[in-house]
Amino acid sequence: MTQRTELATVLDRLAVDELITAYAVAVDDGDWTAYRRLFTADGRADYRSAGGIEGDAGRIAEWLTESLALFAMRQHLIVNRRVRFGILDHDTGDTASVRADYLNPMRFTTTDGPTAPDLICGGRYDFALLRTPEGWRLREVVVKEKWRSLSAEGAATP
Repeated sequence: MTQRTELATVLDRLAVDELITAYAVAVDDGDWTAYRRLFTADGRADYRSAGGIEGDAGRIAEWLTESLALFAMRQHLIVNRRVRFGILDHDTGDTASVRADYLNPMRFTTTDGPTAPDLICGGRYDFALLRTPEGWRLREVVVKEKWRSLSAEGAATP
């Protein structure tokens, strides 16, 4: 591997990492316009293992808008990212896959104050990415929820 190839790989890894982080931030902030822009035109997501739906990014954004309205706070942590680059049309590095774990604590919207119940879930994401003229974009997101917990205790407030 040449230095130029190594540098290009490092830059791609940084761009892929930025895309995955932008995904988490868009979901947590409820920025569905930004969420849609993260996907290719034919990009899809599958949230069925978490009790959700599967569909194109627009349909998923609409479903997330409704589903996540139940929560006043979301903090989506995506960790242990494993990035692999693939080949498309005989050119290296045009595709990437990311397998990453997530932890997602959420606070229900309620008038009960700081002791509102929390929902915490965790699992794994499989992301499929494609290099486009606009940069890296998501072609597919598959959520594999492994566990969830409902706590009536609530987290301490700062």
